[in-house]
Amino acid sequence: MKTIIYLFVIGLSTLMLSCVSSKKYTTLDSKYQKSLSDQKDCATLTEKMKQENMNLNASNTELVNQNKSLAEQVAYLKKSSNQVLSTLQDMSVLSGKQAESMKESLKTLSEREAYIKNLQSAIMRKDSLNMILVMNLKSSLGDINDKDINIKVEKGVIYIDLSDKLLFNSGQYTVTENAKKVLSKIANVLNAHPDLDLMVEGHTDSVPIHNPILFDNWDLSVKRATSVVRILQDKYKIDPLRMTAAGHGKYDPIASNNSADGRALNRRTRIIILPQLDQFFKLLVKK
Repeated sequence: MKTIIYLFVIGLSTLMLSCVSSKKYTTLDSKYQKSLSDQKDCATLTEKMKQENMNLNASNTELVNQNKSLAEQVAYLKKSSNQVLSTLQDMSVLSGKQAESMKESLKTLSEREAYIKNLQSAIMRKDSLNMILVMNLKSSLGDINDKDINIKVEKGVIYIDLSDKLLFNSGQYTVTENAKKVLSKIANVLNAHPDLDLMVEGHTDSVPIHNPILFDNWDLSVKRATSVVRILQDKYKIDPLRMTAAGHGKYDPIASNNSADGRALNRRTRIIILPQLDQFFKLLVKK
């Protein structure tokens, strides 16, 4: 009898140890699988950042080449003018007054060369700032579905397109709680650059809206833009003097409204980071 009890105790202990080991194994395996998934997501984001950096480097190379070409043209003109002046003086063709006029022309040419260099320097600074902003935005929003958000640079202007389903319920203009998390990430980047202004634009498809509160799609687009602006101001403390709200309704589509996919692309909210045009205006009027 004692032998039977002894064997029973041993068997029960072995079974309990086996269960504990199995649970530990399951836990460790789950952690291992999550680690592999995190590594894969990190690798994907890194690859996206590398591609964006390559595109920006290509744009920068093109600008450098343009700068070099302009500098060569200015140098050629200066050299030619000096040669002409020297030849005319040797031939005693120019009077003293005419020679002085030629010198003034050369001085003007030098001033224009300095103007071109200043303008090119401002463009390069703006492009560098755009590169930093794009990289920061994509890094901050890396966990958002690519179909719901698109960040791009066109002609020196940064555009952030957010799908309507990311921000609003269908036919509504109240920002959802989940959307506020996305706007907070964008606001963090914008607050780090307080000298930049932005415009928030609402866009819709061409399907007429049936809502007793809203007059039409244009009305909906404006209210969506102002809703986003108010969130950025009230919740994330962006200076309202930096922001403009606008609505385009159905009148600025980026795809055909003849298909469901096209209409989905057209229903969007766009945040435009505006270039600092005042800097360029100062350069243009500089004597």
